[in-house]
Amino acid sequence: MLPGGRHAALPEGWLRSVVMTLAFGLLVAGGLADQGTIFPFLVIGVAALGLGTLYLLFPHGLHFAFGTSAGLAVYACLFAVMGRAAFPAAPDGARAVAFLLPVVAFLAAVWVRRRSLRLVAEAERPFDLGHLPRMARWLIPVWAVGAFALALPVNRLPVFDQGAALLGAMLVIAIVVAASVRGVVLLLTDMALITEELAQRAARMLVPVVAFLAMYAMLVILFACFYRIAQGLSMHALFHGPQGPVPLPFPDALYFSLVTQATVGYGDVTPHDDGIRLLASIQVVAGQVLLLFGFAEIMRTRRVLGAEAATKRPGPAGD
Repeated sequence: MLPGGRHAALPEGWLRSVVMTLAFGLLVAGGLADQGTIFPFLVIGVAALGLGTLYLLFPHGLHFAFGTSAGLAVYACLFAVMGRAAFPAAPDGARAVAFLLPVVAFLAAVWVRRRSLRLVAEAERPFDLGHLPRMARWLIPVWAVGAFALALPVNRLPVFDQGAALLGAMLVIAIVVAASVRGVVLLLTDMALITEELAQRAARMLVPVVAFLAMYAMLVILFACFYRIAQGLSMHALFHGPQGPVPLPFPDALYFSLVTQATVGYGDVTPHDDGIRLLASIQVVAGQVLLLFGFAEIMRTRRVLGAEAATKRPGPAGD
């Protein structure tokens, strides 16, 4: 609360950041959900705990909080994959404690050094390449622990020993993270700043992208109609699938048109007529020409926007 009984205003974009952070955490938790384990609930709980703690410490550090949610998602995915590969028989209790160790160590280190980290966590500057050496210093031992866990025959140990080895490995990572908390905060903040900058660039390209997608969709629909009409006028099946002739109703024609234009070619529906093959070839060429046109238009728009931004920049003092 500010002097005079006034409440501090919430920072701009706080609701968007909170919603995106929670939605991302729920999505990752759902993707990691394994029947009969508590791991997804751990991910949700840790995301909520971390989000609440960081917003409490750094109410204006929206980039840092969102970057932390992205970092937590990456960490959860790597933990799930590495844990199953190197410690397949580790008990669920040991997995839960091992997962929490680096997170708790990170939050505790942030709490202890909250005053010195405030300027970093609430930064709004663009990504700085000078941060890379500091990032590398703490990432090297973390990746080394993972490499040793995969290289050594830990997965052949008894259940209890695997659990102990997993706890030991994550304890080492927790110590590294706590000791290098400033580098971790820099990395997480820069991750969010890079994401926001890319989102702003994408928003500026919205008009040519939407125009390209509209033309792309029209081309898909146009050729789908051609395929459907050709099939309706033919006395025999023009398309075959793994089980034989395909009647090709319009949804199937639309699907075939899309995968043909995208040059994916799954092979579940294939043309069995020279005329249809020629038509499909024309669509592929038209799709590639449209792709080149769309790319050229997007690059032209980017140059125009860059030139407009350059003209709006203030000149040197005294001009």
